[in-house]
Amino acid sequence: MLNTSSLSVLIHEQAKVYGERTALSYRDYTDSSWHTISWNRFSQMVSLVSNALLKQGVGVQENIAVFSQNKPESVCVDFGAYGIRAVSIPFYATSSEAQIQYMINDASIRFVFVGEQYQYDTAFRVLKLCPTLQRLIIFDRSVKKNPQDNVSLYFDEFLQQGEGFPFAEEVKKRAASVQPDDTANILYTSGTTGVSKGVMLTYRMYAAAIPANDHVMHLTDKDVIMCFLPFTHVFERAWSYWCLSRGCQLAINLKPQDIQMTLREVHPTCMAAVPRFWEKVYAGVQEKIATSSAMQRKLMQDAMAVGKRYNVDYIMKGLVPPVQLKLRYKFYEKTIISILKKTLGLENAHFFPTAGAAIPREVEEFVHACGINMTAGYGLTETTATVSCDWHDYPVSIGSVGRVLDGIEIKFGENNEILLKGDTITKGYYRKAEVTAQAIDAEGWFHTGDSGYIKDSELFLTDRIKDLFKTSNGKYISPQALESKFVVDRFIDEIAIIADERKFVSALVIPDYKLLEQWAVENAISVGSREELCNHPLVINMVLNRISMLQQEFAHYEQVKRITLLPKPFSMEKGELTNTLKMRRPVIAQNYKALIDKMYEE
Repeated sequence: MLNTSSLSVLIHEQAKVYGERTALSYRDYTDSSWHTISWNRFSQMVSLVSNALLKQGVGVQENIAVFSQNKPESVCVDFGAYGIRAVSIPFYATSSEAQIQYMINDASIRFVFVGEQYQYDTAFRVLKLCPTLQRLIIFDRSVKKNPQDNVSLYFDEFLQQGEGFPFAEEVKKRAASVQPDDTANILYTSGTTGVSKGVMLTYRMYAAAIPANDHVMHLTDKDVIMCFLPFTHVFERAWSYWCLSRGCQLAINLKPQDIQMTLREVHPTCMAAVPRFWEKVYAGVQEKIATSSAMQRKLMQDAMAVGKRYNVDYIMKGLVPPVQLKLRYKFYEKTIISILKKTLGLENAHFFPTAGAAIPREVEEFVHACGINMTAGYGLTETTATVSCDWHDYPVSIGSVGRVLDGIEIKFGENNEILLKGDTITKGYYRKAEVTAQAIDAEGWFHTGDSGYIKDSELFLTDRIKDLFKTSNGKYISPQALESKFVVDRFIDEIAIIADERKFVSALVIPDYKLLEQWAVENAISVGSREELCNHPLVINMVLNRISMLQQEFAHYEQVKRITLLPKPFSMEKGELTNTLKMRRPVIAQNYKALIDKMYEE
């Protein structure tokens, strides 16, 4: 049953129901095993945090920050803050000094909880540049403090200040006095186009979003959730709060790069993911198929074809499959598909919410062909994540982002821009009245910046309006549509479309270096470095030919004419990627201007 208690008391109320059942689990890298935290212990830790925060003098609606990768401690701090009506502001674990300095000063933060050595070192370096910042609280005991540090506490020392619950009555009073329009979080957007903005999320927004999601998707307290995306991301945060409201177990993944390993260790039933995760899975399976024997390759290809017909052409549309097709699928489901799922650690798969970017059609069909219920959706930080998603028990179309949740009003403005109203929509950006006025019009409609349309009750996205490129010939190009088509190719890891104010479309390509090197060896191409490999005419021509095969459905003016292979990936350090790994197109255009200009030389 869904627990609709306020976030200020949710964990304590769930502890009364589930007691010693596991609420959280995490991987201890010192002994390579998973440890568990019961609901009772979770509740106790949240209470300790609330009391310790009051000991530090944290006031009602005061901002505190959590600068950490996913850890049980960060979840405890969030709920401990809610328990005293404080505002929890998460920072991405990979944030730079400049980014956290901006956010600390923008939100007048006094206390920052830090995860590991990188976060501590980064936060300590900006201490003198942030007038309000008084103390760092360090989650990881192995972090080495700076010799000049006389203001930081380790998390266990901080919790000791809450032992005996000296402020129990004050905590109870504050938790009970939470108002629907109190701010629960300020989530700073990743800033693909400019300065980061703090999106204010209120208790009302969560209180509306959680039951709205629960109404259309089947989550139970038997589900084991892998927390892979950072809790800083609104998708993982809102999803996790719904899961906790349902009594699910959260398995917290500490290191994103270890997700394949942790999936095989935990065997979760659900996990929120972005399309990039599934693109990697798809590319890996395609590589496996390509390098298998002729007989194995034929069997795997047939299994995927049968899975697609069964799941995509029939089950997703609410149709009954023919008996022969069902028998063939059941055979593959117990053999090839079963082995594939076990290899991925997804043999217990229930459903997997996926959003954050366009899902390539081939990838979405592949996931469903494997019998994995990818639940596609669409949302923004400003909408408490979900605007729409595939409703369970309803027909689903490949390429749509599902049906709009109950309680959300939608209409389409100029250029078919999606406009929204509802209790899940933010009232604005922290301390940015002008920016808020630009995003939310006088009638209260929030302008998403995305264009789309509704067909048969399902929402389809077309473009990100601000990202549309206009060629020098006056033609409009949607870079996302092209990029999502090309990244399914196993030789392409990332791709950035170039077209704005240019006479034709070109692209910067980050290839899969391992596959490219292997291809070069197989084709007797001798190179001395990765730079030589990426500049070799035969290599460039091979990748361009693969792109040409994939882009035949696009109009001639939309098709990529020239490419440049880059010997190094885009990076956050150079400002080319946000903390959520979205491309900052203006930065990429500037950093690679010389290479881009060269593609347009006659």
